[in-house]
Amino acid sequence: MSLDSARALVAADLAAVETKMAQAVGKSDYAPLADALQGLVRSGGKRVRPTLTLLAGRFYPPTQHHHLISLAAAIESLHTATLVHDDVVDGALLRRGKSTLNALWMPSSTIMAGDFFFARAAGLVAETEHPRVIRLFAQALQIIVDGELRQAFSMRDWSQPKGSYYERIYGKTAALLELATQSPSVLGEAPPEHEQALRRFGHHLGMAFQIIDDILDFVADAQTLGKPAGSDLRAGIITLPVYYYIQQPARRDAMVSLIDGHRTGDEVVDEVVRLIRESDAIPQAHAEARSFSEKAIAELMALPSAPQRDALADVARYVVEREF
Repeated sequence: MSLDSARALVAADLAAVETKMAQAVGKSDYAPLADALQGLVRSGGKRVRPTLTLLAGRFYPPTQHHHLISLAAAIESLHTATLVHDDVVDGALLRRGKSTLNALWMPSSTIMAGDFFFARAAGLVAETEHPRVIRLFAQALQIIVDGELRQAFSMRDWSQPKGSYYERIYGKTAALLELATQSPSVLGEAPPEHEQALRRFGHHLGMAFQIIDDILDFVADAQTLGKPAGSDLRAGIITLPVYYYIQQPARRDAMVSLIDGHRTGDEVVDEVVRLIRESDAIPQAHAEARSFSEKAIAELMALPSAPQRDALADVARYVVEREF
């Protein structure tokens, strides 16, 4: 599966979203900031979130179409701002194979650049002139911050339950995809049952998306990832493959002694990555991602049959089959 068919359906609107984002961050009078943020916009990415927003918005188009464009641009800008902050928190120097802003600027300056992007995202969502959409946007941002704090305070907690992982990835990824699919239906005044079906679709899709990201952190090579394999493990973050791997006490004891023992550095992490990659933890995590994807597709059956419904199902299938 690929995103191509889904993006093709909303290609003209995606181009408008790109223009909208570029215009929003170009409003800074300070050239270094404007140039840096323009570079972030141009670096692109899969644009999964605006694609979802535009597809969901086709079920009940708002009276003012430009409001949907502003909403999609706001959601992708919010996502980009979180990446800027994540790179500072994680000390990341590479993203998608390119130097992060964090690699070029001081951490304090990078954080302020991310803050500016957050502010522009808020300005874009305000252009929808819809109070409930703006509230949903604010709630999603709160959940994202909550998820990041949960992650920060759960590092190297090898005994945490799986529920803690779910809470973290809901905040890290699913909340924003939930916003991407629910808020367009609110903007277009969809029936409550269809709004909730789209919300649940985004939730399940987001959970599957992050689980696959966490699997790829072990099975993809550094060139494909655009960053070193095992990046989360290096930071002490327990993802689903790690959780499943350490359910066997002997494996957990051996892994913890490696990670928390006297040996340090890339060699140790590379060894643990290999052990997890070759274990049954990867298939277990993959099965869970497929289950979330299937739940997402099932939610679409409550919606009217339409090309955008098929495209959303394609995205859900793509999410669990992707290799980067």
